[in-house]
Amino acid sequence: MADSIKAIVFDAYGTLFDVHSVSNLCEDFFPNKGRDISKTWRNKQLEYANLKQIMGSYESFDILTSNALEYAVSYYDEELTSDQKEKLLNRYLNLNVFSDVTDVLDKLEDKQLAIFSNGSHSILDPLIKQSTISDNINRIISADEVKSYKPSMESYAHAQKILQLNKCEILFVSSNGWDISGAKNYGFNTAWINRDNLPLEKLNLEPDRVYSNLNGILEWQ
Repeated sequence: MADSIKAIVFDAYGTLFDVHSVSNLCEDFFPNKGRDISKTWRNKQLEYANLKQIMGSYESFDILTSNALEYAVSYYDEELTSDQKEKLLNRYLNLNVFSDVTDVLDKLEDKQLAIFSNGSHSILDPLIKQSTISDNINRIISADEVKSYKPSMESYAHAQKILQLNKCEILFVSSNGWDISGAKNYGFNTAWINRDNLPLEKLNLEPDRVYSNLNGILEWQ
C-alpha cells in the first residue's frame, strides 16, 4: 500500500504543532490556571468551528481562535487585557513543533507533503514559515479556501482537488480522532497519531493505522 501513496497530508494543530505550547504564557498571565485555560481555549476553538459549520454562518479560524481565547479566560473568571490577548494570539503563530516531526518529515522526501488545516492562511502560513519544517512542506491547504471546515466532505474534496490525485493515493494524518473519522468517511487512507492514548471514536470509521507518535508513518515511505 505504501507504494501507491503519492502524497501524505498532515493536519497542523495537535499533529505537527503543539497547541499547548501556549500554556506557559497563559500561566504567566493567569497563575495556576494556564494549562486549564489552554485546554479550554483549544476545545472552544474546535467547538466554534463545528457550530459555525452547522449553523451555516462561517467565520475564519483566526476569528474563532480569538473568540475562543476570550471565552476561555472569562470561563476561569479572569480579565483579558488587550496586551495579553495580542501576545497570546501571537504565540499561536509560533507554536512548537512536536519533537518527532522534523526527523520524520526529513525521511519522507520521496512523497509529496502537504498540510491541510482548518486554520486560515493568515495564521497558518506564518506558523509554518517560522518553523523547522517549512522546507519540507510542498503545499499548504486551508479549509478557508472553500469556507467549509473539516470534517465536512467538501473540505476534504477541496484538498484532493488541489493535490490532483486519486483518494487511494493520499494518506491523511492527524492526531484528532474526529478529523481522522472525517477523512476516512471521505475515502482517504488514514493514520491516526494517538498522542494522548485516547479510545477510538465510535463512528464506525476506524483509521487504517494507529500510531502513538509520528514515527509510525515511516512505514508508508
